[in-house]
Amino acid sequence: MLDEPRLYAVCEAAREVMDGEHRVGRVIARPFEGVPGAFVRREGRRDYAAPPPGRSYLEELQDAGVPVHAVGKIRDLFAGVGIDVKHEATNNSKGIAATTRLLRELDGGLIFVNLVDTDQVYGHRKDVEGFHTALREIDAALPTWLDLLGPDDLLVLTADHGVDPDAPHTDHTREYAPLLAVFEGHGGRRHDGPLADVGASTLSWLTGREAALPGNSFLG
Repeated sequence: MLDEPRLYAVCEAAREVMDGEHRVGRVIARPFEGVPGAFVRREGRRDYAAPPPGRSYLEELQDAGVPVHAVGKIRDLFAGVGIDVKHEATNNSKGIAATTRLLRELDGGLIFVNLVDTDQVYGHRKDVEGFHTALREIDAALPTWLDLLGPDDLLVLTADHGVDPDAPHTDHTREYAPLLAVFEGHGGRRHDGPLADVGASTLSWLTGREAALPGNSFLG
């Protein structure tokens, strides 16, 4: 088991090598502790991502003067491209707390949050009870977030993929990811579409603009 500085150094070296024709999307440092057969992940994960292959909605927002705040591993996933401020959050509780603080403090901008435990700790580890507890923790934070929303705010809750903790394997699963969007003046309706629709909707909501990128706004 490597100590964390050595683990990070190895992953940084791998990131440099695994480029060009050998490029991979991410090299991930995952610190753990314990003994063989009983390893447990601990905080300190770092994602060394390749830069996005093309333009993103985050860059569109920046060009429109909208500050982009990344909570958790979001900044790492995009290799910093399109991110103005990174807010550390190494677990769900810290991510929820950071989100609540930013909702109270910021006058505007995008708060882009990843609650990592739901996927990393519970989904892939097939911990159904832990997954249930994580969902309840997120659900418990929602009333506060909703109270902090103003008439010009949009709240979107979704996922980038399925990860059923009761599946007979530990990989991502293929069920539809949920999408819940809350914004003033609109009644409930169903929307089916790719994750890119969230980017298009966010850009439309915050700037009134469209971009020549995949995705269509669900706000129309």
